[in-house]
Amino acid sequence: MTDAPAQTPRTPAPALTAVVTGASSGIGRATAQRLAADGWRVLAVARREERLARLAEESGVEVQAVDVTDPSSVQALAERVQELFGGQLNAVVNIAGGAFGLEPVGAADLDAWQRMYDTNVLGTVRVTQALLPALRASGRGSILVLSSTAAQVAYENGGGYNAAKAGQHMVAGALRLELAGEPIRVIEIAPGMVRTEEFSLVRLGDAEAAEQVYAGVENPLTAEDCADVIAYSLNAPQHVNLDLVTIRPIAQAAAHKVARDVGL
Repeated sequence: MTDAPAQTPRTPAPALTAVVTGASSGIGRATAQRLAADGWRVLAVARREERLARLAEESGVEVQAVDVTDPSSVQALAERVQELFGGQLNAVVNIAGGAFGLEPVGAADLDAWQRMYDTNVLGTVRVTQALLPALRASGRGSILVLSSTAAQVAYENGGGYNAAKAGQHMVAGALRLELAGEPIRVIEIAPGMVRTEEFSLVRLGDAEAAEQVYAGVENPLTAEDCADVIAYSLNAPQHVNLDLVTIRPIAQAAAHKVARDVGL
């Protein structure tokens, strides 16, 4: 009887790497946590350093304070990717954004519109531009854009946010065409009604008004629900591209039609 040949230990595959913007709260925070739990090496970025420090302590992710509207801040992010991941990146997860105000177009606060465009659209473009070389260098890249159902249908008093999110949708579509033939996916996730700690409060500036958004809806989407879909799209085999995923709670049939007070 001969001894079986010794098995050569397998070298584990290196962890996939991701940058997640908007990671100080809500969907961005939940996504950074979820990807880290799935074994990704995550660099979580946002403006609020104290919140990032708590996230790092809780989940073990790397963090950096970044303002996506500031070119020098985004350049510092690209340098950190080079330092941390050797200039090779598998995913850019563009979640930084937000909605500000609910005025009709005729009374629009143009400063708020500018802020929404700068954060949602130009922030996505700025971060993607800066990190595209690292995505290409990895040979297995994904650009994920978190848009919204607000990109798909207009609603009263939402023109500024509609326009900003529609801009993100078009950026994602153009990128997908421009990167055809390269091993880089472009994924768009468009949530409907999501209850997070800050979104409606920041938009409306009043806790009572923010609560009314979800009145009679027992189960709006959570940040963790969105992070679950984001993680699924990024963990799917590289040849699988989820071009556009729209997610809503079952109580929300459309932006204008929500079943309230029916136990959903």
